[in-house]
Amino acid sequence: MTAGGVSRLTIRAVVNGRPRELDVPTHALLLDVLRDDLDLKGAKRSCDSQVCGACTVLVDGLAVSACTYLAVEADGRAIVTVEGLADGDALHPIQEAFIEAGAVQCGFCTAGMLLTARALLAENPTPTREQILHSLRGSLCRCTGYRKIVDAMEARHGARVEERPGSAGTRRTFGGEGAMSGPPATPTTPEERPGSAGARRTFGGEGAMSGPPATPTTPEERPGSAGARRTFGGVGAMSGPPLKWIGRSVRRVDALEKVTGRARYVTDLVVPGMLHARVLRSPHAHARLARVDATRARALPGVVAVLTGADLTWCDPYCGPAFRDRPILAIDVARFEGEPVAAVAALDEATAEAALDLIDVDYAPQPAAITLEEALAPGAPLVHTGEPLAGHFADLSSLKPEPGTNVCHRFRFARGDAAAALAGADLVVEDTYRFPAVQHYAMEPHAAVAAWDETGSLTVWASTQNPYSVRVELAKMFGAPLSRIRVVVPHLGGGFGSKTYAKLEPLTAALAHVARRPVRLAISAAEAFQTVRRCSARVAMRVGFRRDGALVAVECDAQYDVGAYADIGPRVVQKATYTATGPYRVPHVALGAAAVYTHTTPGGAFRGFGVPQLAWALESLFDVAADRLGRDPVDLRRDNLLGHGEEFAPGDTPIDGKYEESLGRAAEAIGWTQALAADRGRGVAAMLKASIGPSVSEAIVRLHADGSVTVLASAVEMGQGTRTVLSQIAAEVLAVPLERVTVVPPDTAITPYDQTTSSSRSTTMTGRAVQVAAEDVREQLLRVAADALGLPARDLALEDGAVVSAVQRLTYPEILALRFGMSGGELIGRGVVAPGRSAAPLGGSTPFWEMAVGAAEVSIDEETGAVKVERYVSVADVGRAVNPLVLEGQDEGGVVQGLGHTLLEEMVYTDGHLVNGTLLLYRVPRADDVPALACRFVENADGAGPFGAKGAGEGSLIPVSPAVANALARLTGVRLRDLPLTPERVWRALRARKDPETHAGEPS
Repeated sequence: MTAGGVSRLTIRAVVNGRPRELDVPTHALLLDVLRDDLDLKGAKRSCDSQVCGACTVLVDGLAVSACTYLAVEADGRAIVTVEGLADGDALHPIQEAFIEAGAVQCGFCTAGMLLTARALLAENPTPTREQILHSLRGSLCRCTGYRKIVDAMEARHGARVEERPGSAGTRRTFGGEGAMSGPPATPTTPEERPGSAGARRTFGGEGAMSGPPATPTTPEERPGSAGARRTFGGVGAMSGPPLKWIGRSVRRVDALEKVTGRARYVTDLVVPGMLHARVLRSPHAHARLARVDATRARALPGVVAVLTGADLTWCDPYCGPAFRDRPILAIDVARFEGEPVAAVAALDEATAEAALDLIDVDYAPQPAAITLEEALAPGAPLVHTGEPLAGHFADLSSLKPEPGTNVCHRFRFARGDAAAALAGADLVVEDTYRFPAVQHYAMEPHAAVAAWDETGSLTVWASTQNPYSVRVELAKMFGAPLSRIRVVVPHLGGGFGSKTYAKLEPLTAALAHVARRPVRLAISAAEAFQTVRRCSARVAMRVGFRRDGALVAVECDAQYDVGAYADIGPRVVQKATYTATGPYRVPHVALGAAAVYTHTTPGGAFRGFGVPQLAWALESLFDVAADRLGRDPVDLRRDNLLGHGEEFAPGDTPIDGKYEESLGRAAEAIGWTQALAADRGRGVAAMLKASIGPSVSEAIVRLHADGSVTVLASAVEMGQGTRTVLSQIAAEVLAVPLERVTVVPPDTAITPYDQTTSSSRSTTMTGRAVQVAAEDVREQLLRVAADALGLPARDLALEDGAVVSAVQRLTYPEILALRFGMSGGELIGRGVVAPGRSAAPLGGSTPFWEMAVGAAEVSIDEETGAVKVERYVSVADVGRAVNPLVLEGQDEGGVVQGLGHTLLEEMVYTDGHLVNGTLLLYRVPRADDVPALACRFVENADGAGPFGAKGAGEGSLIPVSPAVANALARLTGVRLRDLPLTPERVWRALRARKDPETHAGEPS
């Protein structure tokens, strides 16, 4: 039959065991029917091209991609979604295995992974690891690094999962010949305890690598036991009071929501009366907009609002954290391919899409500067001809673009006399290194829902990493006080920096204002390529050494391609360049970098915040110098490392970690001094990164009348485990069970200020604020109990939800009843962490230094040029691992993401057009790309965060490229300077090595 001109059919299917009869359009996709008609939101929309696996469901037991499977094909079939996996309250064993193995992070891919696993295990209950990897080729994950997902699938077929990680006596075994051991296990013998003589975790196979510290279980070491003393090997090992929750690999507090499909992301939200938005984008890299006529689109039935740049006279249409240079919609000029030119809000997505075709635009194409070379050339086409307004960050308020050029910011940092030191050096190594533009590909594409109310207040549900920064932008653009702008962040399906600062929120809010109804704008993965990316870079570096290997000077001249709009690019440039010398002692420094506009997708924050681009150059040159000096690369680095407590720059935080320990562990784990097969090469690299300074985090902790606890904090959970870690911190301070702690999702109307969820700062800064707030509540408890018991507070302690003395005990509900005279009221604690400005070169001392070392072992197929990373070791100095399992998952994910831009990923432009801006053409790492991987942690409780913790998660990504390239150079003698190390690029370099005259001048 037909309805409204659309052909429809009635289908009958059994969905999660329940018979269903559905009237669907013949062209409807199964994914849309499940999500919109049956409200089964577990299956996710991401790639729309049968590549990522996030939409996987089972049809008659077979795993299918619901984003390309027609609903009518499911007629008469049995469909299972993630919501149908559990048997009532009893989870399916594969769901349990995912939770136990730590295979759940942001959760956006989890449903698809679970159903892929169930389909495989139903067909083959005992698959080999290779069969598991093959089954996952169509399922992408950007958070976990895949290892824990594979571990979970192995655990499901014959492994023992006796107890939760971190509980007494736990030992987890993941079966299968040659299988690697899983997440941090709880050692039960002296040989296995971290820090004990001979401690070593094996990852199956010859030459196995040792792993990260695990949770001790002997009475002397068990957290929370009497006389507990936790020791993590090395000088300065930790010791302190007994800890019950800190250092334990407890289950993620959000895991259950994610494995059952109950977790709600922005694209899962439905607001009454909500309209759906679509965006018309420029097909040109640079064009004047001679005419934009939306008359026909506005007349289309079902269209409620259409916006063009010319319509934005009622608000301030510009936003941006560094410069307010980016309009909501292109005004007069489109500056990159994909820039929004017009937007439609309609009753449904199909109508909105149809309306875009009715908008008439006359483009007058203009010359474009696509590359750095084109943008910096004399007479280059200018991306911006006027001077943009300053953004809202104090440390960026003095930025000035260079008039008449495409340079939007230039940063310089110097000490000593680098020119003279280089002139007098015994060895100077220099070269130019290039780092590609890459896309974050967070599994959840950007989305926002905006609604205005009758008071003129705006609420935005957004997939953002920093709701408070977005609130500032919206308040300024729409002329509203901050108190009338509310930003709510539900579950976030990955970010990696792509969801920092305003992206879709201004346009969504503007459409909702004009339509006078709520509006949802959810872009596709392909549109994400036209929204934000990592800044590509060209780095020219000179490094001088004495004959004895002492580093004397570093000179750097870098250009970062920030694309058509500055976004946070100027801060990326100056923060990264400030630490361009890495973790080394350098007396003479001359560092310079420019942020350069081009007619391409705007570049923004990406995991590592500009440091990977510079570490790629410095760490490669270190190996070049070692070769020319006849030195071992590990020894040359060790001789030049900054020491614990040493000054990096006047006024900044002294070095708060022990690099030599990290370097030593990485070298030992990769077997640096052991004999190597002729077809293998090994390489190492190190990194140093500063966090944001000055930086502010606030938290509120509420102790309720029943003794349960609520934590209010605005750190965004995007897979990194923030909610779990904050729960552990509050539970530790207040001595309550973890399940009695609830962490509220960020909501600027409820949760207090937090600067941003980026720069690896959440555990250190927000976690410290939670600790302070919980300590405030603890002191209140002790005061009330001391008065009631007639004892000094110093004679009291908190234990298992009560205040105890040597002979008496008052539970928290009893104490609150004493305080308020009734069974009601609550104790509220507040924590503020705000170090403020300092004399540091960037205006604020870094709260902590993020430090990591990577070591790689590689092989190569010389016939094709394909590089294979066989083994990789990551060692991060984390101060203290609050949750080792969660932290290990972050580290593994960072390494695999680093392998992406090392071997695979690059956004390619031809004639101004992005030619690989979809997941069909842009290759990210799959499960079968992951090497044998070990992530280890140095823990000396020397961080500024709670219980001595420091931030981690970004550092593991940064050394990957130089470590792999250094290994390749040691294996083949070929030194490549351009990423990624594609087979073609490596093959050409190998040919040039064999026949330098014939292949002279070929790119490397």
